[in-house]
Amino acid sequence: MSAAEGPLVVGVDTSTQSTKALVVDSATGRVVASGQAPHTVSTGAGRESDPRQWWDALCQALSQCGDAAREAAAVSIGGQQHGLVTLDAQGDPVRPALLWNDVRSAPQARRLVEELGGPKTWAERTGSVPSASFTITKWAWLAEHEPESVRATRSVRLPHDYLTGRLTGQGTTDRGDASGTGWWASGTESYDEEILARVGLDPALLPRVVRPGEVAGTVRDSHDLPFSKGTLVAPGTGDNAAAAMGLGLRPGVPVMSLGTSGTVYAVSQHRPADPTGTVAGFADARGDWLPLACTLNCTLAVDRVAALVGLDREAVEPGTGVTLLPYLDGERTPNLPHSSGLLHGLRHDTTAGQLLQAAYDGAVHSLLGALDLVLDADADPSAPLLLIGGGARGTAWQQTVRRLSGRPVQIPEARELVALGAAAQAAGLLTEEDPAAVARRWNTAAGPVLDPVERDQATLTRIAGVLSDAAPLLERGADTR
Repeated sequence: MSAAEGPLVVGVDTSTQSTKALVVDSATGRVVASGQAPHTVSTGAGRESDPRQWWDALCQALSQCGDAAREAAAVSIGGQQHGLVTLDAQGDPVRPALLWNDVRSAPQARRLVEELGGPKTWAERTGSVPSASFTITKWAWLAEHEPESVRATRSVRLPHDYLTGRLTGQGTTDRGDASGTGWWASGTESYDEEILARVGLDPALLPRVVRPGEVAGTVRDSHDLPFSKGTLVAPGTGDNAAAAMGLGLRPGVPVMSLGTSGTVYAVSQHRPADPTGTVAGFADARGDWLPLACTLNCTLAVDRVAALVGLDREAVEPGTGVTLLPYLDGERTPNLPHSSGLLHGLRHDTTAGQLLQAAYDGAVHSLLGALDLVLDADADPSAPLLLIGGGARGTAWQQTVRRLSGRPVQIPEARELVALGAAAQAAGLLTEEDPAAVARRWNTAAGPVLDPVERDQATLTRIAGVLSDAAPLLERGADTR
């Protein structure tokens, strides 16, 4: 390992499918070592994972980093948002975690919105209208279906909180991840005790919300990781807030992330409150806000369509008449949690490649439909759209986003932006810098810019029309399961 110019830090991304760790030179942003290990997600009606797998995967990923991880002066955990982790008195999981893409709590989400004054009240109070993805709905589902699990629970955590807590022995979270629970009030930046009482959740079970720039704790004696005792542990945050830090985002710059889920977001200095529920009014990890819209079906859904038609994911062909709404796991944007995929306009001359392109179009349409709501009114409409996530490397994804957005598209060369953002947060503890400023110093957003092309409004209009006409059918999905 060549000599680093500054102290080493570790950034972690514990995502839906795996945990990744980067050891980064805090002075230059150079990745000096990395590791990755998988974990499993259940199939069927629910989406669950054993949190202990996340810890085992973290241990494996860090062991792959070798000596570099032992030299780290600070560490930060970025993680998948919304997941409900219930722990017993010994700190062990009561049951597998309910993940963000588990939509079984859709009835509880609807009931909670109605019982607490409707969407406008929720948006003004928490910044968001809770859908089946939000943690509060999962707790309500658990209380209704597994009361014995609720009775055994002595602490409630989010995925990144669980790993941070195992490092430090303390119960902490941050404002970015807390803002995705549904029980954190964005106006007061505190837990909303009335909402908690409504779902029967004792606030004493929740972690302390650590302020941006504050040390969450230090690595304790008893652990299986290569860190020295006393290594600083940053607050950590949710994956989208971590990626925003990893890009060094300034207010008004739009981001589209293409992964298992798809997201569009931008940093804002104004507290968001969208009563339609399309935009979640998340906080970022630095003190600003991160209005965000999320879809459940993105790269995995398109890859599934490619497999069904027997094509490589890049083997798209242009087409003008077929529409495919790839809602294979239900959908969050639009809010159709029990929907399934829908194909319209199939003809004798429709090709497999056109079906595949239609899947790309349907996935991107959902994200672009929310982009204008995410951006502040004074945002520059000609600013490049930053394209990140696993799909951002694919030509078919790039060209579909370019054609349907009409914007220039920039693809940052830096990979693993969630882990890089966590590393920037850890570095900020050492240098007392804003983590976004650290990332800008590392030049993480640098990458090629694809020039804009004329927006394909005809395709957007056709998809919107099919979605509108099919909405009653899609909404009836709950009755046929």
